[in-house]
Amino acid sequence: MIRSLLAFGLVAAGVACAGGVAAAEPGPGIAIVAELPEPEAAQFVPGATNIVPATAVSAKSAQAVTGAGGTYTCPGFSTVDDATPLSSVLQDTYTWGGFKPYKVGDGNGNINWKLNPYKNPSWYMWFHSLRWLGQGITAAGQGDTAAIDHVTTIVKDWVRDNPYSWKADIGAWESTMHRTNVIICTRQAVLSGLHLTTLPSQYSWLDTALLDHAKFLVGNWSGAWNHGTDESIALFGVGCTLDRTDYMALAQQRLNAGITTSIDAEGSTNEQSTAYAQFNYSLWGRAVDVLRACGADPGTTIPARRALLANWLALATNSLGNLHQIGDSEVVRTAAVAGTPLEYAGSLGAIGVAPTDRVGRFSAGYVFGRSGWGKFADQASYSIRYGPARQLHGHSDHTSLTYTARGRDILIDGGHAGYQNDVWRTWAKSPFASSSMTTPLSADRLPATKLTRSLLKPNADFFEFSDVPGAGINRVRGVLVLNNPDLVVTLDRASSTTAQQFQTLWHLPADQKATVYSRTTALASKPGEDTRTILFQVPYRQALPPGAILLKQAQTKPIQGWTYPNINTRLSAPTLMFARSGTTASILSFIAPVKASGAVTYATRWSGTTYVVDLSVAGVRTSVGITAGGSLVRLA
Repeated sequence: MIRSLLAFGLVAAGVACAGGVAAAEPGPGIAIVAELPEPEAAQFVPGATNIVPATAVSAKSAQAVTGAGGTYTCPGFSTVDDATPLSSVLQDTYTWGGFKPYKVGDGNGNINWKLNPYKNPSWYMWFHSLRWLGQGITAAGQGDTAAIDHVTTIVKDWVRDNPYSWKADIGAWESTMHRTNVIICTRQAVLSGLHLTTLPSQYSWLDTALLDHAKFLVGNWSGAWNHGTDESIALFGVGCTLDRTDYMALAQQRLNAGITTSIDAEGSTNEQSTAYAQFNYSLWGRAVDVLRACGADPGTTIPARRALLANWLALATNSLGNLHQIGDSEVVRTAAVAGTPLEYAGSLGAIGVAPTDRVGRFSAGYVFGRSGWGKFADQASYSIRYGPARQLHGHSDHTSLTYTARGRDILIDGGHAGYQNDVWRTWAKSPFASSSMTTPLSADRLPATKLTRSLLKPNADFFEFSDVPGAGINRVRGVLVLNNPDLVVTLDRASSTTAQQFQTLWHLPADQKATVYSRTTALASKPGEDTRTILFQVPYRQALPPGAILLKQAQTKPIQGWTYPNINTRLSAPTLMFARSGTTASILSFIAPVKASGAVTYATRWSGTTYVVDLSVAGVRTSVGITAGGSLVRLA
């Protein structure tokens, strides 16, 4: 089976793409580009608008070249077809996402397109994308006549049962650009499998279907995010396939409009998800290669913004070699892209050149930092969220932290629960799935959060954030991240016009067991591992009440103490809660990862107007001060 013959945007195994199109390996069948790192599940929320306006100044337009005799290569099926082998395609059986195989037709290609047996919007959307036919299309391109007949029967059945316009069906609508590409791949498979260069008249309905899909894409552009980019690439593909320069010109105009909003001048994407940021890097790389392959000039803005995004992604890589899990992101490995900072980050420093910055601060709402770019296993790394209000694939995670040290996760995010509208997705998107101060008695206002001050030193990074998370509530979080010793210190201060519960949450990895040791201290460790995390709070301008530390795990009413490393896996995970109640709160937290035999001791004192905590962290002495203005500083 010939698959993934070309590499677009990212470097595929054994095949490099340096801006142009790599040559297909010799062999039968159609050329299929390397799969992109597309996040699992559907890229939409049912019932929500999918239009994201392009707000930044458009890139300079470079119109498509006419009559260039270019090509559009089948973009593949993004692993959606992996669980549906040719034998299943021929039996009208579809499998996706860990669900059991389901017979969706009568065995003769007559499919019931209204089926959704698992009540899952992603299952339904990928069903209508037709990507699950991928292995059948590949076989058809290699001359398998049974595959040609059955695949074209299923595609024709979709066209007949879902006449234009299918916008009333959200799954059919949202999968239009994917299905457009599958129809193009099917057309190429027919030509290749039958050893023809001109489409036979009995398959002319394929071109009619492509024109209908192009018409839909012309009238329904999702704008400046990955959906809109995918749509523009698919529309360009129809234009290249059917020699419609009007489609190509409009697609390129939209790509020019979308790039400057989709990736900003600092390299941040508007998706508010690290996994989607990596997908966008490769997707825009594909856009460049697709334009060039069909004789169009992609201009300079797309490559320039991708270079900025590559640096962003490198900085967003933690010391384990994964992207910090932020927004609708599974635990994702950073891709090592040759010739960019990602090569170093994605290879755990084995090859390439390290980024020049140890800490990145981005106005789109991210701080990514680390102790250094040396041997990854010896480094600590962290992320902090702030910035504009939640949108697209973002979560309500402002002021939250993730943290790695000693070769493992220390503080984690609740993760990505998928797109089904249920209580689990609601929780995973909420403040309660993040390591931040929460106010559960007030409705979440999805606040914009300001970075009010910061100071970077070689052995300590300080940041302060402020926002209004609920009506009448003001919240300020100071964060100090130390190295040598590895230590995170946070000062959460809040005030409210009405009585509240104030809960600073610390989400811990699922492989650790946590215990509350005292009113000030909790411990977390994995049995048999030479690392434990000591979490404690020091009374500061507020006494610790009974129940100042609570452990929540595998709780369902309300939901707490879980994590989703991927959308199909929900794990019980300890969450520690540092709790207060009233109209004000002051919670001074310390998170110290140490050897299993390591201990932390501390003493407090005043030095003028500065409150000082003198610590010994696994034998390393340091002092942290809180100034009169509320800044956290390392004193020793």
